[in-house]
Amino acid sequence: MDATPLLEVENLSVTFRTPGGEVTPVPGVSLRVGAGERVALVGESGCGKSVTALSLTALPPTDRARRGGAIRFAGRDLLGDPKALRAARRGGIAYVFQDPMASLNPVLRVRDQIAEALPAGLPRAARRARILDLLGDVGLPDPVRAADAFPCELSGGQCQRVMLAMALAADPRLLVADEPTTALDVTTQRRILGVMDGLARQRGMAVLLITHNLGIVANYMQRLYVMYAGRIVESGPVRDVLSAPHHPYTRGLLAAVPSLRLDKPRLQDIPGTVPPPGRFPAGCAFAPRCPRAVPACATAVPPLVEAGGRALRCLNP
Repeated sequence: MDATPLLEVENLSVTFRTPGGEVTPVPGVSLRVGAGERVALVGESGCGKSVTALSLTALPPTDRARRGGAIRFAGRDLLGDPKALRAARRGGIAYVFQDPMASLNPVLRVRDQIAEALPAGLPRAARRARILDLLGDVGLPDPVRAADAFPCELSGGQCQRVMLAMALAADPRLLVADEPTTALDVTTQRRILGVMDGLARQRGMAVLLITHNLGIVANYMQRLYVMYAGRIVESGPVRDVLSAPHHPYTRGLLAAVPSLRLDKPRLQDIPGTVPPPGRFPAGCAFAPRCPRAVPACATAVPPLVEAGGRALRCLNP
């Protein structure tokens, strides 16, 4: 990875004001994404992955939250510099979300929605050609038909390809994909991920993938961050983390992955659930569910210790 990352997040905290008081679903996240690098952020639902992703450019609802720490993109401060934030939103950072039917406008044709993401002032003929090129790049077999269609006339996989085309319209340097294949069948998932990976390599575009699917991570990502209760608990190269996980939470996630091997024990789960924001334990948030917890885990938040390209937050790994 480059000495100066494309995206650098340091001790990011995100706090919302609610009728019951302030709630902090993300108390402190640090991560980096290098130029052209493919990085995954994994964890159970409720761990704060999506809030972290949205807060990078203050997308709703994080635009109403208090954000602390530091977010730097291409060397510019996205928390303290409004111009840098606007530039990142215009094309530096693009998003693909998990439910395309909820993200696309049902009363606008595909061509009109992609046109909104293109640079202003583009001549009509050039705009039409660019839209068709984008739809072809994401693997739609009939770009003309897709461009003239309404979202309801396309399948879920086709709509997700449209979302990817919209994200690529401004030639972003970083693509944030938040559970982009959750609503799709397995075959379509593989096709979408293959297209996304191929385009990222072709364009030299970095990818931050938000997911809980470790199979996807193993096949497409280079580095991995494991997140629990708003904090990173383990990180490192994908192959190293998945082959030799150190944190009990990472081990629990891997044990829960289904397998067709007959010699593997039956499917295991992690007892308990992720604590809701505002009810995180005083010490390690995973301690109440951890089989290796020691008394100190209940009172002390383990520091994130980096060594040999890996990082770990655990008092008793």
